[in-house]
Amino acid sequence: MATEELKKRFKDEIKLRAYDDKYIDKNEEREILQIAIQQGISIDSARNALVQVCEMESFVLESALHKLIKEQVDAAAGNDGKIDQKEFDLIFANLKKAAQNRKNDRELKKMIITLMEDTGMNKVKTGWFSDWYTTLKKDLGMA
Repeated sequence: MATEELKKRFKDEIKLRAYDDKYIDKNEEREILQIAIQQGISIDSARNALVQVCEMESFVLESALHKLIKEQVDAAAGNDGKIDQKEFDLIFANLKKAAQNRKNDRELKKMIITLMEDTGMNKVKTGWFSDWYTTLKKDLGMA
């Protein structure tokens, strides 16, 4: 296949995966990258093309959201190793903006908490009489 045909087919595969919800989750991303490898496209080229198509088509890439969460959680915990409720709310607001209403608030908060738990960055500042993090986890059905 010619290079232009490969590019077009790859772009079509991306659009097909994001057609209904304009969101590419990690499983869809893996499928897209596997197709690219099968077509002889390097993983780095495929990933770059995926990011470009998502930007052009206003698709949201789950891996980009995870990267944003990780960077922001690292930054928030950087000064004292703990995240307070204001910092969590700021991370959530930034994530919500990046997600472009492709995921609801509940799903986004779960993404943040899951990443915090998975990376061991789940140390939080609590008040004397309240533990916002535990309450939030209970509200989301994660505790």
